[in-house]
Amino acid sequence: MSLTEDASLTRCGYTAIVGRPNVGKSSLLNRILGQKISITSRKPQTTRHRILGIKTNGTDQAIYVDTPGLHGNEKRAINRYMNRAALSTINDVDIIVMMTAGSTLTAADREIIDRLPLRNIPVILAVNKVDAVSDKKRLLPLIEELARQTGLTHIVPVSARTGENVERLEALVNSMLPPGPFLFPEDQMTDRSERFLVGELVREKLMRRLGQELPYATTVVIEEFFEKNAIIHITALILVEGVNQRRIVIGTAGGLLKEIGTDARLDMEKMLGRKVFLRLWVKVKEGWADDERSLPLLGYHDT
Repeated sequence: MSLTEDASLTRCGYTAIVGRPNVGKSSLLNRILGQKISITSRKPQTTRHRILGIKTNGTDQAIYVDTPGLHGNEKRAINRYMNRAALSTINDVDIIVMMTAGSTLTAADREIIDRLPLRNIPVILAVNKVDAVSDKKRLLPLIEELARQTGLTHIVPVSARTGENVERLEALVNSMLPPGPFLFPEDQMTDRSERFLVGELVREKLMRRLGQELPYATTVVIEEFFEKNAIIHITALILVEGVNQRRIVIGTAGGLLKEIGTDARLDMEKMLGRKVFLRLWVKVKEGWADDERSLPLLGYHDT
């Protein structure tokens, strides 16, 4: 009998990474895995889907769930979907990593903490961006104050950007995992397909290249994904909500769309380990983000 077949020798469980938008949840997951699984940008609500990141280390398998940032704006169907994706995860995991950024709790942080099932599921407070704290002697009083404010006993200051204290956070998570057999092969890193991941890479470049509002009016659908002559051929459809938005995404003489495509293709080749031929095109679909019936067809599923 192998080690992973004997449930008495292994630990395995789900850990949700939750928090308000833009606190570094996806960056933390990528740091833990040592590979880019979740897309990142400086704009809030970059993550729209629940994404599993699987970290197997010896006898421990921690299955991290990166969730969309919880927010109060539920005016549109896409926002309601993201909140459902995050909140439904909280009650189905073994451990919660509640992530904040900076030395003080915001009103949004407090609201999320109040919604956590603190009695039933262990919660770790991960305070991100401690690399910005030059005097490390300030960390202990900070942790003590956060413990007083939240009532949480497990508080770990981390930096998703530099990796500071991330191993300590992982060790704490692993110590809380319930006994049980591994749920995924030891070499598997995510439950998402390559097709999904390349679509997310295109959306990441849209988030990074476009202005403050326009990225939220876009989504990406992978129409073709196949290999021929050792080259991966990918066709990605970028949906926008209006004609003017289409003009902006394409740019003057197609310049912006070409830059987005080049950035995405280079990341795809790094991830897939093969040459990629990427074709992007842009189509107007009015009201896609507020159409409850269309969202599942565009890849936004509650389960």
